[in-house]
Amino acid sequence: MKVTSFGTTTLLFDDGRDQVLFDAHFTRPSFLKWKFGRLSTYEELIDSLISLHKIDRLRAVFVSHSHYDHVMDAPFVANRTGAVIYGSSSTVNVGKGGGVPGDRLVRFEHGKTYAAGDFRITVIRSVHSKLTFIQPKDLGKDIEKPLVQPARAAEYTEGGSYDFLVEHGDSRYLIRPSFNYIEGQLDGIRADVLFLGTAGFGAADAAMKEKFFAETVEKVGPSLVIPVHWDYFMRPLTKPAKGMPKLREDTGKVMFELSEYLEKKGIGFMLMLPRTSIDIP
Repeated sequence: MKVTSFGTTTLLFDDGRDQVLFDAHFTRPSFLKWKFGRLSTYEELIDSLISLHKIDRLRAVFVSHSHYDHVMDAPFVANRTGAVIYGSSSTVNVGKGGGVPGDRLVRFEHGKTYAAGDFRITVIRSVHSKLTFIQPKDLGKDIEKPLVQPARAAEYTEGGSYDFLVEHGDSRYLIRPSFNYIEGQLDGIRADVLFLGTAGFGAADAAMKEKFFAETVEKVGPSLVIPVHWDYFMRPLTKPAKGMPKLREDTGKVMFELSEYLEKKGIGFMLMLPRTSIDIP
């Protein structure tokens, strides 16, 4: 399985025949644009990435929640590739606003498994990480009508958060985009590789970190953990990646703590830079 990271939580899975994309955040507007401007998809960049990474067999785009840094580029990608968008009612309204035909928009359901080629993707209700003081207090708030670009970042309300269990043959991968948990939600779920959201880890106290690990890593039992949502997602993909600003999170310290924890558990750790790929046996 080839997996390509485009930063934040945007991951492309490719089995050599079919491709599935999880989240779609390529445009990565600057802080000033996010705060004061209206956002539009950077079409030329995405066309370039589609060509460079040979995204020519994309069957589906699964969106974890409808904040702009997870969903805003999904309509353009779906229209360029013919892929189906799967997401919450809010994500469906983003797709409608982006002109995606209704037969390629699926409102998914918690606990249901969807097929895309040989991929089987099970949707698991989750919870967003705690918001910072500069973020709109919009958790659980839906996008209730088609959202047309250009649009303000605050219009992309969360609309509910989800994890994805990806099964392919005998291999299992779990994508948990947010640093949070619902107690017991992952009971009985196992995965070989865990893509683990870390945004907010640095501000959490020891008790929260311990409980988070217990409800994710220890229940899922992966042999490899790959952190996601660790990079500064307001830095464009055309520049070298950086961690979160230290005012928000000390990324180096976060990665040290995470790798130290995993080392003690005998679990592999890998950090993927945006626009890099790995082959997972």
